[in-house]
Amino acid sequence: MVIEVGGIFGILILVGDIYAILNTVQARTTLGVKAAWIAAILLLPVAGLIAWYFFGPREPKVS
Repeated sequence: MVIEVGGIFGILILVGDIYAILNTVQARTTLGVKAAWIAAILLLPVAGLIAWYFFGPREPKVS
């Protein structure tokens, strides 16, 4: 079974991964946690993006 990602869906995944990586780099957390999240996002683009969305490092919301 081969899953091929291309076209608009591929571009959306790429944009989402870049957004997740930039937010991870800017998060106030340790370097090891950042490296682990970036590796997960790069090695598993779709699953890593989904996991980052639900469990990734978050900045405290300023109200």
